[in-house]
Amino acid sequence: MADIDIKASQWRLVEVGRVVLFVMGPYTGKLATIVEIIDHKRVLVDGPSTKEKASVPRHASPLGHVILTPIVIPKLPRAVRTGALRKAWEKAEVQTKWEESAWAQNRERRQKRRALTDFERFKVMRLRKQARFEVRKAHAKVRASAKS
Repeated sequence: MADIDIKASQWRLVEVGRVVLFVMGPYTGKLATIVEIIDHKRVLVDGPSTKEKASVPRHASPLGHVILTPIVIPKLPRAVRTGALRKAWEKAEVQTKWEESAWAQNRERRQKRRALTDFERFKVMRLRKQARFEVRKAHAKVRASAKS
């Protein structure tokens, strides 16, 4: 018999311990963890964040209101209580992993851009023009030295 390598799929699975991001409902933009799978459309989530405004109370949530993140809290027992989940959350450093991810940084950048006033957008445009001018000037200098 030949040796067969069985590889796990790269899909993000709905599993206990998977960290989710709310995209709909009253907790939009907050992180939580799947604590229990109720059925094929609903999960029990709990978000024991260390930040007061970022915490999500334990409740049943439809899977359509969340996006699965690549972050998983390993070996989390089913229906774990909030205190034990908070310890596992801090041990797995979920908040820091999320803040370091490109996904979170892009979301933060997008929110910052949306909050700009008209004058702030104008200042950003002027700064971009200045930077573009400096880059073109440096390229012209390099091209000129390459010709001679």
